[in-house]
Amino acid sequence: MSGEKGLILLSAGGTGGHLFPAQALAEVLISRGWRVDLVTDERGDRYGGKFPAQKMHIIPATTVRGGNILTYAKTAFVLGIGVMRAWFLISRLKPRVVVGFGGYPTVSPVIAASLRGVRTIIHDQNAVMGRANRMLADRVDAVATSFPKVHMLGEKNAHKAVRTGAPVRAAVVEAATPYDPPEAGGEFRLLVFGGSQGARIFSDVVPGAIARLDEAHRSRLRLVQQCREEDMERVRFGYEAIGVTAELAPFFPDLPRRIADAHLVVSRSGASTVAELAVIGRPGMLVPLPHAIDNDQLLNATALAQAKGGWLMPQPAFTPHRFAEELTSRMDHPEMLAVAADAARKVGNPHAADTLADVVEALAEGRAVPPELKGATA
Repeated sequence: MSGEKGLILLSAGGTGGHLFPAQALAEVLISRGWRVDLVTDERGDRYGGKFPAQKMHIIPATTVRGGNILTYAKTAFVLGIGVMRAWFLISRLKPRVVVGFGGYPTVSPVIAASLRGVRTIIHDQNAVMGRANRMLADRVDAVATSFPKVHMLGEKNAHKAVRTGAPVRAAVVEAATPYDPPEAGGEFRLLVFGGSQGARIFSDVVPGAIARLDEAHRSRLRLVQQCREEDMERVRFGYEAIGVTAELAPFFPDLPRRIADAHLVVSRSGASTVAELAVIGRPGMLVPLPHAIDNDQLLNATALAQAKGGWLMPQPAFTPHRFAEELTSRMDHPEMLAVAADAARKVGNPHAADTLADVVEALAEGRAVPPELKGATA
């Protein structure tokens, strides 16, 4: 019966990039007989109905920013309150392990767990370790990574690293069907999305690019695009003006299925997105977020592009004219898409959630982490 082994407490920031890998781990742990609770921030509420935890706990968190003494004092106060609340929560729940998935809501529960002597592990999906996880790396028992080389981990904590891969949800694994490339002159299914809340750059660029296509190419398109609410009307009007039917929404709950249906995906390159494209095996044109402090999206996209599983397009180059050219090229040469889809699938890891669950169970049961998982480097 589920829950007989005890409780594992997961902690993640309230965005899909943090919650989706946590969800993937939760699904596996529950199937193995563990109970799972989740600690997150207020943003996590919108995922609460789908996250498979028995309970969701909201703890205050704040971003650690530079600034004046007042800013530092406010940040320290909020984190202090968070650690105190997490301390009492952990005291009551008595988890066997606390697992952090990044984002500042992870900081308080992991610190509280380490102070209470509870085993801890953090997972970082990106090719460069996030700031919250860097704050915690000294305190935890293990650092799970998605890439063989992890920037900003530091030599001091390299011995803690275990390479598990990036966990993906069961729905992603189920969507991993063979790629069916578009036929010459036939329907071309294009999916555009920009993360858990959409990216304005796609609303700005994609309609103008499609308007530049000739009628023969434009008539082939079947477009699905994620847009922010405030951009929806102008994007819809732009497509109607050129006679293109597009399905627009601020969020697609069935995104794995839509990725599997697509001939080409255009997206940001958050770690979850790159992992899901690889597991499902679909070619992606990746436009990394240009202002990320640690350039994590650029490194994620570079890794997939170097594996020939997609194409990197820096945002300054992502113009209507350039994207129209690139899209036309892919539509005219479906063999390029088929090669990229195959390469993406070869670097995908559909078993990462199981591997991470193996590590978590080893910590919970006082066993050594499997030695074959060691080897991620700083």
